[in-house]
Amino acid sequence: MRQLAFLLYMIVFHTGFASGQKDIYQVTGGTIRFHSDAPLEMIKAASKNLIGAVHVSKRTFLFRISIASFQGFNSPRQKEHFNENYMESDLFPLAAYSGKIIEDVDFTKDGEYNIRAKGKLTIHGVERQRIIKCHIVCKDGTISVQSDFIVLLADHNIKIPRIVSDKLSPEINVSVNLVLVQKPSS
Repeated sequence: MRQLAFLLYMIVFHTGFASGQKDIYQVTGGTIRFHSDAPLEMIKAASKNLIGAVHVSKRTFLFRISIASFQGFNSPRQKEHFNENYMESDLFPLAAYSGKIIEDVDFTKDGEYNIRAKGKLTIHGVERQRIIKCHIVCKDGTISVQSDFIVLLADHNIKIPRIVSDKLSPEINVSVNLVLVQKPSS
């Protein structure tokens, strides 16, 4: 809960606005999944520990997830290698994406929209500018978001030792499904 309060503070005060909370929608549920489809091994994991918020009138957003929260690996050893050898989750505990929605969409009106989010994707301590396409469904005050995109390990200085190069793909497929609801007034 403390992380969510900090996140909302960052959105409200560090993006140049302090309007009412009715414009802030926060994550209430969702899943981030990834998979690596290499010649000798398939690695899959998911996390439901995403926190984040969107300021709908300013079209700004900030999302974060704990790297260590991913579950579902083929074995405990695979999870250990993910956290210790590749993601170094003790040094880089979070991944984040923050920025602005490009399209001018009224998220308060029911409808379906294909939008592009432009911002900074930070993984493994390396920040990259990314435009990520999303499908948005607004219905009855709830915003559902679905997105699929690829993360290149080299873009985030994640090294693949030659000995395991057939077990880990240099391209990681990421899928995000989340639900945002209006932040209640304090």
